[in-house]
Amino acid sequence: MTPADTGASTTVGAAASVSAPDAPAPTGTAAASGTSDSRMTPGGPGYRRMSLALFLAGVATFALLYSTQALLPLISGDMGVTASDASWTVAAATGGLAVFVLPMSALSERFGRRTVMTASLAVAVTVGLLVPFAPSLPALVALRAVQGAALAGLPASATAYLAEEVTPRALVTAIGLFVAGNSVGGMSGRVITGWVAQEWGWRIAVGVIGAVAVACAVAFRLLLPAPKHFTPGSLRPRVLVRTVRDHLADPLLRRLYAIGALFMTVFGGVYTVIGYRLAEAPFSLPQGLIGSIFLVYLVGTVSASTAGRLVGRLGRRGALYLGGGTTAAGLLLSLAPSLPLVLLGLVLITAGFFAGHAVASSAVGKTATHGRAQASALYQSAYYVGSSAGSTVGAVAFHSGGWAGTVGVGLLAVLGVVAITALGSLAARRQASAAPVRALSALR
Repeated sequence: MTPADTGASTTVGAAASVSAPDAPAPTGTAAASGTSDSRMTPGGPGYRRMSLALFLAGVATFALLYSTQALLPLISGDMGVTASDASWTVAAATGGLAVFVLPMSALSERFGRRTVMTASLAVAVTVGLLVPFAPSLPALVALRAVQGAALAGLPASATAYLAEEVTPRALVTAIGLFVAGNSVGGMSGRVITGWVAQEWGWRIAVGVIGAVAVACAVAFRLLLPAPKHFTPGSLRPRVLVRTVRDHLADPLLRRLYAIGALFMTVFGGVYTVIGYRLAEAPFSLPQGLIGSIFLVYLVGTVSASTAGRLVGRLGRRGALYLGGGTTAAGLLLSLAPSLPLVLLGLVLITAGFFAGHAVASSAVGKTATHGRAQASALYQSAYYVGSSAGSTVGAVAFHSGGWAGTVGVGLLAVLGVVAITALGSLAARRQASAAPVRALSALR
């Protein structure tokens, strides 16, 4: 993927993307271009730059957000704390994001998606460079909470940006690419920290991730095209509350929020605890190899980026059933005392999770007819509440019942995904059967 489109207009477009403020395009843009829709499409002007920019934003977000996850055994040993105590370095970051994603989405509605995403990354990477110097576990947890709060401006703003700037037919694919960036960031962050920590310790490892995130943040700001379809909204609390109430009153959005939270409960629990399991007998792997396990995230990159085709073949609910079933199969396989089977289980868990997440998050953008940033923010809030719950509950379950306890938590969450999707199927059938009755009543 090249960083810019070819052609004479590329230079002008790149310069505009750096200097132009977040503002709606002049009226008549679409008419002037002779098209009915001026939003970006695959192969069209700016699409590849936009895709690469948001891909890098996704890399930076997940690399920073989960920078301590693969290092929890080393943090436990260095600071003399238990697995459940060390897991708070992950839960604090995801919890901070969950709490602040809605307020940050309101700022995005007022000041623009690109502005908020840029500011969020700037603060997050700055804190990331301070994390290696945390003198104690409470200080580390506090810094991670601030970092998560700063990153809250990315997910909801990115989804809203795509919903406004990309044609509906390309939306699932575009969001899939952003989610794929998440998977690459999560993978590279864990792999890099694993090998660096094995040689120089966990503090140097998280410092390296901070430096990588700085590079991603700079490239993101230089590449992302200025928005053409953003209309500033209001910061009045009453407007925000009304918008949130409207979204929460929508049964489909409520189901999508719950599905995102439950998928992330599985994923957060598994990847918070897997390092402890692989460090113990019968595996007893060194830290570098444990970090390399996260290369499995490449599977998530593929499954997220192909979510659009999956929905086209199976429909949204069919894709969610497949994601949940794949995740459950992976959880059961991971119980085996065989490293190849554990790895295969992680492959299935990762593929199922990222496919389900891409499908659910893109459905939120399509379902919301107004206040898209708030709709996406509510999804992200639920999603990261699930991550925090999974990290904490999964670690507690591992402490009390071993890996089987963590798997049990994950299977309950998958069962919830399947049940909620089934309720959606029933609701759709009832609505379809009621439509002819309403039409007949209208004719009388």
